[in-house]
Amino acid sequence: MFKTIKNAFKTPDVRKRLLYTLLLIVVFRFGCYITVPGVDSIALSDAMGNNSGIAGLIDIISGGAFSRFSVFAMSITPYITASIVIQLLAMIIPALERLTKEGGEVGRQKINKYTKILTIILALVEGIGLYLSYRSAGIFVDDSFLTGALVVTGLVTGTSILMWLGEQITAKGIGNGISLLIFIGIISGLPSGLVTLWNLIMPASGFSTTGLLTAIGIVIGAIILVAGVVFVQQAERRVPVQYSKKVVGRKMVGAQSTHIPLKLAMAGVMPVIFASSFMTFPAMIIQIFVPDIANQTGFLAGLYNFSIATSTSNVGIGYSIANAIVYLLLIIGFTFFYTYATFNPAEVSNNIKKNGGFIPGIRAGKPTTQYLSSIISKLTWFGGFFLALIAILPMLLRFTNLNIAFGGTSILIVVGVALETVQQLESQLAMRHYKGFLEK
Repeated sequence: MFKTIKNAFKTPDVRKRLLYTLLLIVVFRFGCYITVPGVDSIALSDAMGNNSGIAGLIDIISGGAFSRFSVFAMSITPYITASIVIQLLAMIIPALERLTKEGGEVGRQKINKYTKILTIILALVEGIGLYLSYRSAGIFVDDSFLTGALVVTGLVTGTSILMWLGEQITAKGIGNGISLLIFIGIISGLPSGLVTLWNLIMPASGFSTTGLLTAIGIVIGAIILVAGVVFVQQAERRVPVQYSKKVVGRKMVGAQSTHIPLKLAMAGVMPVIFASSFMTFPAMIIQIFVPDIANQTGFLAGLYNFSIATSTSNVGIGYSIANAIVYLLLIIGFTFFYTYATFNPAEVSNNIKKNGGFIPGIRAGKPTTQYLSSIISKLTWFGGFFLALIAILPMLLRFTNLNIAFGGTSILIVVGVALETVQQLESQLAMRHYKGFLEK
């Protein structure tokens, strides 16, 4: 592994991509400390001293930018929400569906353009909501229109910059830019998690044996969880494919045997990211129109408590159970959606048939399509349930005295993005004839 990293820095193109990615990450982290104009820093410190609920979740994803009310306070969540909306609309609007499936590069650019426009709209709405929600807390220098315009403009500009940074990392750096920004935001909270573990061992009263055993249990559990995530992310089902002899030009090409690698978690961590954003979106909208919703009762208050149950235990066990069930179903649903969006059994079957191939024991054509669909369905069900169970594990910990922000969802995102980034780096090196990370 270290040899591969060394070779990466020796390769001019890969080194340039790595340094470019690191530079944009530094820009991202620097922006997390630039407070939006018009904010009273002292009042902000008092108001944001104890984030919980939706605010706490946004703060984790944004790498602490929300608690500082920086220009990156809204993180990249408006872009993620916009992506969800566009992809769902593509399933019901024929014109968008044609752009997605048949538009090619031009269609992809148009879809990307629509996503950006919707991102700005959502960022504007969310920015206004945040300003109205926290104006009563007195964290702004005054309540004038100019201050509000500065705050909202700063928040929308920050989201636009993050969207641009993510695109630049994807195009010119290493890894998926949007996922990598979320990854950096989450791991930036790791030091505070270590401090929490240390406080368990060494509370104000002195050394605690119970705290030590608890900390050891958390560390062991985290290691097992990471190992399980790595195993599932890397596991694959290899479907054997044989190609008969054929004439290519003036030469007879002999029979070949290969396989189709089908990942157990083909959709990666995107279902978890999308499900989290989808679940918390109602709370963001409700807060825009009812800033003090946390202190009210009724239907909207119930919907708000249900929405934030993903990130807090202060809403009651009933909301948490209902939220966990819906959260699980959403993750499984998005897992199927992304899997079949990236792997089309009918298209793969046709390609195998056109090239004179077949799966041993399975007839070419429709039987092959049905066989591949059956395998994909079983793998997706298992992968979806695994992602969902890992994601809802932190809900169980919230009913204890532990306050570990680095939960199952965070581990899924961090490990998944790390593996994806390593694989892309491996691909860059493989194209230049370097041995990879798996070298012994």
